[in-house]
Amino acid sequence: MDNLNLEILYLDNIKKTFRYYQSLGETCIQRLNIDELNYCYGSESNSVLILVKHISGNMVSRWTDFATSDGEKEWRNRDGEFEHSLETKEELLAIWHRGWDILFGALDSISANQLSDLITIRGEKQTILEAINRQLAHYSYHIGQIVFIAKALSDEPWKTLSIAKGASEQFNRNMRYKTNL
Repeated sequence: MDNLNLEILYLDNIKKTFRYYQSLGETCIQRLNIDELNYCYGSESNSVLILVKHISGNMVSRWTDFATSDGEKEWRNRDGEFEHSLETKEELLAIWHRGWDILFGALDSISANQLSDLITIRGEKQTILEAINRQLAHYSYHIGQIVFIAKALSDEPWKTLSIAKGASEQFNRNMRYKTNL
């Protein structure tokens, strides 16, 4: 397989991976009420609401005009992302979707042969591929925090977002069965 085909596969896979993390976060947001979305474990921890504002703020800054301007925009108020300023789940979901829409719009604009092009984030040059990987790690880190908070606050038995405890063998059998059809 040539490099161009590998790069196309990478772009397809990275979009699928970002959508997976978007789904994990959104499922947790949907499961929580507004009080739970605002819950903070301690003074140095962040609520789901804060994490969503930060993830989205990062996405909007990083992926707006990503190829032609620094990913840390002058208009971004990063510190403001860590302040409580939303009242409803609808406001939170609108912010969440705005960030993802900008991210996916940017990813859709990238051609496979651009992955080695240089862009700038906070004055640091990096390839588009490096920037994508950097942001995937950042978003998955915070979405893991969202999942942890949602699971900790769940009053009902937690409906797993992946393979349930004790169900690995059955899951693997089902996967083998699907691939042999």
